[in-house]
Amino acid sequence: MDYLHDINAFLPGIIVGVAGLIGIVIDSYKDDHGAIYGLSVVSLLAGLVLSVTDMFEPAGIAFSGMITYGGVTAFGNAVILFGALFCVLISREYLSAIDHDFGEVYAMVLFATTGMVALASANDLIMIFIGVETMSICLYVLAGIFKNRKTGAEASLKYFLLGAFSTGFLLYGMALLYGATGSLSLPVIAEAASTDLLFVAGAALLLTGFFFKISAVPFHMWTPDVYQGTPTTLTAYMATASKSASFIALMIILSKMIPAETAEWGELIEVIAILTMVLGNLIALVQDNIKRMLAYSSIAHAGYLLVGLAAGTTAGYSAVLFYLLAYTIMNVGAFGVVAYYERQQGLDFTDVNNYAGLGFKRPLMAVLLSFFLFSLAGIPPFVGFIGKYMVFAAAIDAGYIALAIIGVLASAASVYYYLRPMVYMYFREPHKDVPLVQSGLLFRSTLIVLAALTVYLGVAFGDLHNLLTSYYSNEWVALIGG
Repeated sequence: MDYLHDINAFLPGIIVGVAGLIGIVIDSYKDDHGAIYGLSVVSLLAGLVLSVTDMFEPAGIAFSGMITYGGVTAFGNAVILFGALFCVLISREYLSAIDHDFGEVYAMVLFATTGMVALASANDLIMIFIGVETMSICLYVLAGIFKNRKTGAEASLKYFLLGAFSTGFLLYGMALLYGATGSLSLPVIAEAASTDLLFVAGAALLLTGFFFKISAVPFHMWTPDVYQGTPTTLTAYMATASKSASFIALMIILSKMIPAETAEWGELIEVIAILTMVLGNLIALVQDNIKRMLAYSSIAHAGYLLVGLAAGTTAGYSAVLFYLLAYTIMNVGAFGVVAYYERQQGLDFTDVNNYAGLGFKRPLMAVLLSFFLFSLAGIPPFVGFIGKYMVFAAAIDAGYIALAIIGVLASAASVYYYLRPMVYMYFREPHKDVPLVQSGLLFRSTLIVLAALTVYLGVAFGDLHNLLTSYYSNEWVALIGG
């Protein structure tokens, strides 16, 4: 019964995808956003539970070697589904407050998440392309939900045009790799890897396409405008779930499909990581719009993750996986608090200057934002500190000492712009007395859970780190599922 084995291997993605189809049907016949929202939460939670269960299962392949399951794949799917679930949980209240609570929003999130799960599970270039495009097309739509605003139209159009441009690189790279190896299967391509110009050029073009997806410099241009013009909770979804899926796929490609023997990929990743960390942090320093600040912060965090990939070791890959979870928790939380303030009337709360005095008007939200920003800055005992420590330690162990030093300095510089909103909230007088609407119980509870996780995983990270390291006892099985 191979087909049952195949279905079970991709069951989290199937559940989420079918839920998206049902949601579209419901929205077509009955304008019931609550039912679609509930369906989305249940399906994402079910997929998350299945993925967490699969994390403790050995890796394997399904669909004639097209996808992998278990091990690293299961953990990646869990991070993606976790980010999607928590973004959906905080979206209903926010979208209702800004009159954009459309049923198709949740359906698009489910379809995009299905693509992300396919991308993180891919063991074949065809599956990579299907995952990337399923994810990207839905994100183009979500970026344009503010269709009556210039920023929304700009976000969607810019994302679509540059996304289509990056897809060209991705497809051309795949075509060259197929021409060089005669296969689209990642394990077969790895066996046929060589230093031939055709193979190296194909691999370079493939990497270029992924650099766009993860917002690495110099392919980051779309990020601040898209993040600014997209509804904030959906921005959180783009910044976390889609980046996690892209990084997991990139990690598999770098570690096994195009091994370091074929070219100096470590040195290339090192240069990209340095540019990404430095530029992301420098431009974030001068941002007054908090969503653009978090966008450039997201670029900088992509640089930190690339540090782990540059190391190219077991410790480096394990650190990247841990960092992806940490980044998802603290970034969804930060965007969630910003979404709470943004939906208030009377002031533009995307401007950090208007956060003056808010720390004493809604103390809980101010404390939660402080937790998330401290964690993003890499201050102990929060999970962001452990994540950065792991990637920098892996780089040092692999001999990339200069890269780690630059990363630490870039992270130190980020403290300024992360602490700036807190300075305004607690040490500045408000410009205007604006009444703040209380958030709902589910919204508050979701953010409190995320804040608790930033502290818990910053202290009790040992078991999770050991689990991630254990995936690499057999590198081939862990990453390719062969």
